[in-house]
Parts: sequence; structure tokens; C-alpha cells
Amino acid sequence: MELEKEINEITGFKNLELLANQVVEGFISGLHKSPFHGFSAEFAEHKIYNNGESTKHIDWKLYAKTDKLYTKRYEEETNLRCHLIVDNSSSMHYPSKKDFSIDSLNKIGFSALAGAAIMNLLKRQRDAVGLSIYSDTYEFYSGEKGSERHHQMLLQQLNNALLQSRKEVQTKTYSHLHLIAEKLKRRSLVFLFTDMFQSDTEEEKLFEALQHLKYNKHEVVLFHTYDKDKELKFDFNNRPKRFIDVETGEHVNVYADNIKENYETAVKSYFDELAVKCGQYRIKYVPVNINEHFNKILTAYLVERGKFG
Repeated sequence: MELEKEINEITGFKNLELLANQVVEGFISGLHKSPFHGFSAEFAEHKIYNNGESTKHIDWKLYAKTDKLYTKRYEEETNLRCHLIVDNSSSMHYPSKKDFSIDSLNKIGFSALAGAAIMNLLKRQRDAVGLSIYSDTYEFYSGEKGSERHHQMLLQQLNNALLQSRKEVQTKTYSHLHLIAEKLKRRSLVFLFTDMFQSDTEEEKLFEALQHLKYNKHEVVLFHTYDKDKELKFDFNNRPKRFIDVETGEHVNVYADNIKENYETAVKSYFDELAVKCGQYRIKYVPVNINEHFNKILTAYLVERGKFG
């Protein structure tokens, strides 16, 4: 009964689509001061006319207003296929949240909103998006589509991921990535959101699975989500505490100051190792602090989309 009560108290985002749009609008407005200046012009119902293209779909009314040639976009114009993959294991629900907003996020909340923001950009570009959510089981899969109905369904699935109380739910990311690699039949841009909590043995298997995606010609971006203050800096007061592994239930009783220095050294070494290994496998590695803004996520999307072809 206590577990049911806890689940019912988690409300998720009140309007994930609206928040995602706010994130994207803020990002696009900043493009004018960035190396991507001019890109935002294509985030609309039109695309810039290129010499040699058919003049059939030129928007002459827009030309009269802007003195520039644009052609109208249509639903069937899909230039990119993107697949979002979200780790929904217990550790992704740290720190515990009952409701979510842009200023109140844990790792799964950050991943859901970041994924929704990427979906917003893809929708503006008439690109197709699919979604996988996994924990100890393969919770959800949908292939890449570009319809509004599909978009709304994926938003609901992202929000649903927040609503589940997670206690001692582990995952083997590599096993699910192999399944996804087999499901993705056409070349896609793949974004993986995970906090990379696994054993040394599983880490090697994870990179083998990521290599499976690369072998199938997909471009892969690994968004490594973490809470900088708690998980990187180990910023806890020095009162005696019990630290519990949310995925296994194992615990240790320590004073934070006694292990802080060794902890920080070990975690930094792990992050550096991940960056090197991703470089070796030609995987884009993007560590993202869940308490910072989403520009790092969306900039990575623009860079990878620009290279995809």
C-alpha cells in the first residue's frame, strides 16, 4: 500500500509539450549570437530555396514580405530519422521528485524534457522520431514517424516514465541496445540518455552494443546524465550517513568527508575513461549536468544533424 501511495503522489510534468517548446524557443533565440546564426530560419514551415530546385512550391507571398525565396515544406518531406533511447532504471530517478518543472528535475525528468525538446526540433523540421524506454525490461518501443498523433503519443510515454516508483530496478543497457540495433532498419541518428551506472564487465558489453549500432551505420550520441553536486562533487555534510545503492539495495555507512577526495578522483577518472572510449568507438560523448540548461543537448543535436547525410 505504501508503494501504491508513493506512485500516486508522483505527478510528472503538467505540460511537457509546452515546456519543451519554451526550451526550444529560448535556444533558437540564442542562435543569432552563436555559430549557428541563420539556422533558425529553417525552423519553420518553410525551407530556403536552392538554385536548380523546382519553383512549383515557392511561397510568393513570403517572398513579397522578405525579398527572399522559400519553398513550402510538406509532411512527406522527411530528411532525418532519429531514435531516442531512455534509461529508466532506479538510479535515473535520483534525486527523488514528486512533481516536475524546468527548475525541478532528476535524471529521468531531465532526460524526458531534453528528449521532448529534441522532438520539438525534429517536428519543426518535418523529421521522423522513434523512442525506446528500458529498465530491467524493454518497457516501450516505437519506430520513427513524423505525424502529430505519433508525436503526442511519444510525449505521453516520456511523461509516463516519470510516474513509476523505482526501487531496486537494475538494467543491462547493452542487452536492450542490441535489440534496438536489430529493430532500426534504416540509418538513424540515435540519442541515448543514461547515467552509465554499470559494472566494469557490463561497461565493455555496453560499448560492444554501441558498436553494433555504429556497424549498422547509425550515428550515436551518448548523453551521460548526472547530478554534479551529489554524484560528481559528493557535496554532502559530514554527519554520518547511510548511502544506499538504489538499484541493488546495498548500503554503506560513512562520513562524507572521509571518502570525498578518493570518490571525486575515482569518478573523474571514470568520466575521462568514458570520453576516451567513446572517441575510440567514434561515438559522440556529451556529459550533461541535470542542474544546467539544455543548450548542450540541443547544440549537440544541431552539430550531429549537420553532419548527417
